Amino acid sequence: MKKILILSANPKNTSHLRLDEEVREIKNTLQLSPNRDEFQIITESAVRVDDLTRFLSHHQPTIVHFSGHGSGTDGLALEDNSGHVQLVSTQALAKLFDLFQEQVECVLLNACYSEPQATAIHQYIDCVVGMNQAIGDTAAIKFSVGFYTALAALRNYEDCFQMGCTSIDLQGIPEYLTPAIKIRRRRYQTVQATNPAKSDKDNGMNNDNKGGQNRSVSIGGNATGSAIITGDSSTANVSN
Repeated sequence: MKKILILSANPKNTSHLRLDEEVREIKNTLQLSPNRDEFQIITESAVRVDDLTRFLSHHQPTIVHFSGHGSGTDGLALEDNSGHVQLVSTQALAKLFDLFQEQVECVLLNACYSEPQATAIHQYIDCVVGMNQAIGDTAAIKFSVGFYTALAALRNYEDCFQMGCTSIDLQGIPEYLTPAIKIRRRRYQTVQATNPAKSDKDNGMNNDNKGGQNRSVSIGGNATGSAIITGDSSTANVSN
């Protein structure tokens, strides 16, 4: 059985995200599958930094899914004891997943500009998905539905990723270019970095947010995130 731990955070001083809807869609997708007994879903909301080690230690998940705001190289936005933003750094996240690399197979960071965290975590976890720029709520939810639809059909993580991107594309949303996967075959094959399509520039496509609030947050000025996919690079800037 694969145990899926869904962590979400939407601090008071950030834009409202439809995180409950995303969790509901993931649950429905897996519960409707004939293979539903192969999965267990655990949800934790309003996640604080101190919760991370406790939840990972207690639940021992196979898949860790984070939904919330990202701030590029500054980190992911969790909550402090007052419910406001507290960033957890890229380096700290990588060190955390180093401790759980024997248990966790896949990490999905459904937050804007989260590719720097995905790259760092991939040092220890074989499959990590992040976002190479801002992603709106609609695209983020569609990606999750596609990803877990394939997972419920017992497909591999690469297929799950492609299904997630295709689910965005089928809605006519250009953000299907936004998810990025870092994956290797466990223990013996080489590292791969895959993007479902060419860069925005190569495709002549405008990736403006067309899905409501995006999943980024700016803290105290400018935050710059770097997205690196199969040799192509782009820089995402977030400002007040």
